[in-house]
Amino acid sequence: MTERRDGKRSRRKAERWKRQLERQKELYAQIKDAAGDILASQNFRSTRGYIQHGNMTVSSHCMNVAKYSLTISDRLHIRCNRRDLIRGALLHDYFLYDWHDVDHAGIQNLHGFYHPGIALRNARKEYQLTPIEQDIIKKHMWPLTVVPPTCREAWIVTTADKWCSLLETVHLHKGHGASKLDAKK
Repeated sequence: MTERRDGKRSRRKAERWKRQLERQKELYAQIKDAAGDILASQNFRSTRGYIQHGNMTVSSHCMNVAKYSLTISDRLHIRCNRRDLIRGALLHDYFLYDWHDVDHAGIQNLHGFYHPGIALRNARKEYQLTPIEQDIIKKHMWPLTVVPPTCREAWIVTTADKWCSLLETVHLHKGHGASKLDAKK
């Protein structure tokens, strides 16, 4: 009797894993479709060499934020511009430096306040940003940025960023760490 129950439980667990894997593939396909140029860019790939929270790289963090942003939009039935949502989520931490590094010692304490403006400046250099994408990047650190987001996409990314940051900081989302080799790829 217990063998049958254990077998049933194992099959349900395997089915749940399979559904989750399919969902991850679907999310990645949506992200790649909307932002393949960002994912392929040398600067975005360089973020694999910088740690964001815990041992999560900036690149992985931004991908997580994009995935959670899409999930929040879907689960709460929030209509939004999905392309802008994805692109803004990927670029929200586009500051392109290791804020833990001693060379940025003065920034470490104020990074939360300043990096949205730096990320926006860097993103503007490489991409034609929509007003929604700019709002997402500039205001994702609200309430530290004082002025709150003005569009639903920015609110979604702000929420997803806070959630991902929490999971990464308490090591419930684990990254693979960064290496200088990753940054060169």
